[in-house]
Amino acid sequence: MKILVVNGPNLNMLGKREPDVYGKETLNDLCDFVKKDAESKGIDVSFFQSNFEGALIDKIQVADEYYDGIIINPAAYTHYSYAILDALKSISIPSFEVHISDISKRESFRHLSVTKEGCIGQISGFGFNGYIMALDKLSDYINEHV
Repeated sequence: MKILVVNGPNLNMLGKREPDVYGKETLNDLCDFVKKDAESKGIDVSFFQSNFEGALIDKIQVADEYYDGIIINPAAYTHYSYAILDALKSISIPSFEVHISDISKRESFRHLSVTKEGCIGQISGFGFNGYIMALDKLSDYINEHV
């Protein structure tokens, strides 16, 4: 099984940006954490991060040809990117949305996710462990629907 983990804008600043919200670990730490867990489950995982909406959309569209599923943290695009939603809905592989912080307990504008409609589920507020939870749920879904 091949899974693509897509991280949106400002996640490259993990460890520096609002460590009281996101922690002190970096994006590389996150990738290493997820990769180690995925390898223990026999899952091949790749990572992509961009601050640009179009690059995220391009990667989602191409992923349809090479991966079995996507874990996506659209970051701020979560709340208003109908273009990312449309990209998620246009591919044949399932996606699962994840957020490090609990978006329902933050500023009111963060409560709405327009992108989750293009995903089979959403996990929010479990830090890096949310990615592992998403990986488990996504891989279970793929195994049940293949």
